[in-house]
Amino acid sequence: MATRAKRRPPQPPAEERDSESSSGSESGDSDSGEDERIEEEVNIEFEAHSISDNDYNGIKKLLQQLFLKAPVNTAELTDMLIQQNHIGSTIKQAEVQDDSGGDDDDDEDEVFGFISLLNLTERKGTQCAEQIKELILSRCEKNCEQRVVEQLDKILNDNTKPVGLLLSERFINVPPQIALPMHQQLQKELTDAQKTNKPCGKCHYYLLISKTFTEAAKSNSKRREGKNQQKEELMFANAEEEFFYEKALLKFNYSVQEESDTCLGGRWSFHDVPMKPLRTVMIIPADGINAIMDKLKDYLSL
Repeated sequence: MATRAKRRPPQPPAEERDSESSSGSESGDSDSGEDERIEEEVNIEFEAHSISDNDYNGIKKLLQQLFLKAPVNTAELTDMLIQQNHIGSTIKQAEVQDDSGGDDDDDEDEVFGFISLLNLTERKGTQCAEQIKELILSRCEKNCEQRVVEQLDKILNDNTKPVGLLLSERFINVPPQIALPMHQQLQKELTDAQKTNKPCGKCHYYLLISKTFTEAAKSNSKRREGKNQQKEELMFANAEEEFFYEKALLKFNYSVQEESDTCLGGRWSFHDVPMKPLRTVMIIPADGINAIMDKLKDYLSL
């Protein structure tokens, strides 16, 4: 599986860009040079690989991008995802023939994204699984009505209906088209695991924590799940996750504004409109995944 994309050099957070532009305003030449660098595009072809020990640092970095400062043991979570390597894939740059003698070899094992699933019910009692459940429930208590909290608590603690944490993370400049074959492969692996009684095979629900944004001016007042919370107000960092949102049995947002003041966050804006970073939690029934895959095919097929 491979997907071609145009890769733009990553831009610094807004506050750093503001500082650079003000310090460079004295020299027109430096401004134009900076503009040329930002607009540079490089064609890259991505490939999917099975998760391996070499992917530890790359996967952990992407998990930290998701959880930010939340009290979740991302090191343990990364180890678990690597141990169950019959589930999940990483996205890496395809090998290219380069006679220029450059340093492209340094990026050969760089993880641009990954997909996997952790069965929270099977992993009950492990530190990271309990931390994730505690995180989601505590955020739900602060942002939702009591009935929603009770519903979520029941789902997360019903051992007869396993819940799988669906993890699909990638750099922002990796195109969404890569998500379709990644999700399709994951579903195949989960089916195979169920047939052979391997870990992670059977899930009744999927738990998805999605990176989302909303206009800062529209998110000042406290919102309740099911009230005033319109999906069109949300922007998804991973565009395909909107289709999971549509099929979610339970969903709510919580702000990570105070946690995002890091090199992984920065200040986000869209068309110069300030955006507030959120995490959108979704519980999706497993029997609805086929309908979601069909929508992904229509939306993401090349």
